[in-house]
Amino acid sequence: MDFEPVIGLEVHAQLTTKSKLFCACSTEFNAPANAHVCPVCAGHPGTLPVLNAKAVEHALKAALALDCKVNLRSVFARKNYFYPDLPKGYQITQFDLPICQHGHLDIEVGTRSKRVGITRIHMEEDAGKSVHAQGYSLVNLNRAATPLIEIVSEPDIRSAEEAGAYLRKLRIKNVNSFRFVEKAIDYEINRQTQLIQSGGQVLQETRTYDSGKGVTISMRGKEEAHDYRYFPEPDLIPLMISQETLETVRSKLPELPDQKRDRFIAELGIPAYDSAVITSSRKLAEFFEVAVSRCGNAKAVSNWVMGEMLRLLKLDEREVDDMEMQPDELGALIRMIDAGTISNTIAKTVFEEMYKTGQDPEAIVKEKGLMQISDTSAILQAIDKVIAGNAGQVAEYRSGKDKLMGFFVGQVMKQMGGKANPGVVNELLKRKLGATS
Repeated sequence: MDFEPVIGLEVHAQLTTKSKLFCACSTEFNAPANAHVCPVCAGHPGTLPVLNAKAVEHALKAALALDCKVNLRSVFARKNYFYPDLPKGYQITQFDLPICQHGHLDIEVGTRSKRVGITRIHMEEDAGKSVHAQGYSLVNLNRAATPLIEIVSEPDIRSAEEAGAYLRKLRIKNVNSFRFVEKAIDYEINRQTQLIQSGGQVLQETRTYDSGKGVTISMRGKEEAHDYRYFPEPDLIPLMISQETLETVRSKLPELPDQKRDRFIAELGIPAYDSAVITSSRKLAEFFEVAVSRCGNAKAVSNWVMGEMLRLLKLDEREVDDMEMQPDELGALIRMIDAGTISNTIAKTVFEEMYKTGQDPEAIVKEKGLMQISDTSAILQAIDKVIAGNAGQVAEYRSGKDKLMGFFVGQVMKQMGGKANPGVVNELLKRKLGATS
């Protein structure tokens, strides 16, 4: 029996505000435990929440970026459940009237494009953090009421690869590893398939992924919506968004991935496929733009990124921001190639060393003695050896088999350890072989 994975994703994203969603406490990361807590976010009786306007602006930006229909009237609700680090005994979120609905995100997977629907985006507060020790637990409320949005996709995703492409294009920061998400999904596809085939039933539950063991582990049963006893938050009036506010937020939107893709094609002249892949990841697009700014050769940067860089990242199962190599260094490498300082053959060796160590390309070339040789006398000596050792191919070339030029160039480059200037080699070979082509 064949099975088709049907996947929907719920992504929680923290909004980059300086203060919490309903109070003035700081959202500073890594502060001492319980340093940013007040009666409001600690859930003291008699306190009232006040909505953070900047959080609303950020949520609207996400809505517009994902082509959602913004609800000009949305309502906050209480979601009732107990966590030791949820001080109020309920979470303020949105339920049946979220800030926006019905959007989409177009992703690229290999050579395919696919549209993933966005069911809704709603605003909510985060819980605190429990720190577990031997025999007891401690609670840190610094994160309590930190502003979040939850982006809920339609079940349009059909593979781990599509899920990874979706997450990368969402530009979500601080996901430990998109590859871990992909591995967790692949594991679940296999686990659930085997469970069904053996006559078992897939339970609705929350599972966590153990990246060390490569398995998912059950944490708790997943509640149904009615178990949370949602009802409108009585301490917050409905959120009303004017058309004027919406247009003001729209004017503040940064360049979106698809706009960036089209600009790279139109202004930088790189192929549409290259541009789609490069702009599918925020970090990759940033790397590309910085490298181009350092060398002015967008097509060369695109070739290196699409070829050697993505090949090595895939081989090592790493993300762009895990690399030691920086975009400045790739730009410097391409400048050296364009200036004739090193050949493309040597550049591959230098690139691999840059990728491994993050070392500057000029330092690598100097340290390993890889400077390109343009000295005609040295190249002519190598050409003479190649001609002397390949009399048959010389005769064939002179009889009209021009394609053998590539053979001779390769042999000379081999004699020179890949360091000879290919342009000079070509020119001198043509003279030596008496060819005019």
